[in-house]
Amino acid sequence: MSQKLSWRKLAATSVLVPALALSACSSTGGRAPEAGSEGGGGEVASTERMKVALITHAPAGDTFWDIVRKGAEEAAAKDNIELQYLNDEDGGRQAQLLEQAVDQGVDGIAITLAKPDAMASALKEATDAGIPIVSLNAGEDQSAELGAFTHFGSNEKLAGETVGERLKEEGYENPICVIQAQGHVGLENRCAGVKSQVPGTEILYVQGTDMTQVQSTVTAKLQSAADADVIIGLGAPITMTILQSAATANNDIKVASFDLNAELAQKIVDGEVIFTVDQQPWLQGYGAVDALWQNKRGGFEIGGGQPVLTGPTVIDSTNAEEVLAFAEEGLR
Repeated sequence: MSQKLSWRKLAATSVLVPALALSACSSTGGRAPEAGSEGGGGEVASTERMKVALITHAPAGDTFWDIVRKGAEEAAAKDNIELQYLNDEDGGRQAQLLEQAVDQGVDGIAITLAKPDAMASALKEATDAGIPIVSLNAGEDQSAELGAFTHFGSNEKLAGETVGERLKEEGYENPICVIQAQGHVGLENRCAGVKSQVPGTEILYVQGTDMTQVQSTVTAKLQSAADADVIIGLGAPITMTILQSAATANNDIKVASFDLNAELAQKIVDGEVIFTVDQQPWLQGYGAVDALWQNKRGGFEIGGGQPVLTGPTVIDSTNAEEVLAFAEEGLR
């Protein structure tokens, strides 16, 4: 049973750093802002400067990862960390980025494990080199065996079950669950969780890097799936495209989602999306980087050997307006 730890108060104690634009295989570094200087909002740790690589499977242009990165950058600023951000959605190329980080002698690695099998060899190189590893966002089940001392993220099967339970309570019987990256363990677990609660769930695979293809595939499905009563997007950009498909198909099917951005929060406020389940990505980025600093500083291992859950959190008409304010600030 995963142990839940509270991270709700982190934002109030963090140093604010402006978000940087997301780009493939990019990196950032430099000195952390001094206490009281422009760009800082509190004291910077006096501990020895360390270098951390954050390596994700983020596709270019996905706003979800801007939020993860913003949390990581705030932790890095507070902890006197030089943060290198690297990303590639291909598992093999992500492993190559990991190998490069090991060769550069980083002091810690935070990594997503969407394709854990592709990461195994490179992660062994990191552990053999004595580099501490934290995983985040994806790969909770494989995290410990691949060498990470903790994981920050939502339990994706639990998140899917949460969505399925909510849909069942509201009387939906024939959902369509749209997976934008076949083989991604987190996304597959989300839809499996939904299906465990609503057996009539159908899986629809689309190519999430091509929104034109996503829209045409979903539109065609909605035009032919007469029994479908709700369709679920597994990320905010995908869900926004699903809304366009529903309009094109002239279909009154309901729309639900996973994850969040300001645009999706507004759609929930407006009643166009019934709810979403948020995994609070800012906390994933912040927690992962800060945990590496705490480990170097005092040998601490946050989580006590268990994943640190940042979700699932349901956002619906009862709380979407409040959450929207945080989303507009880039925190949700």
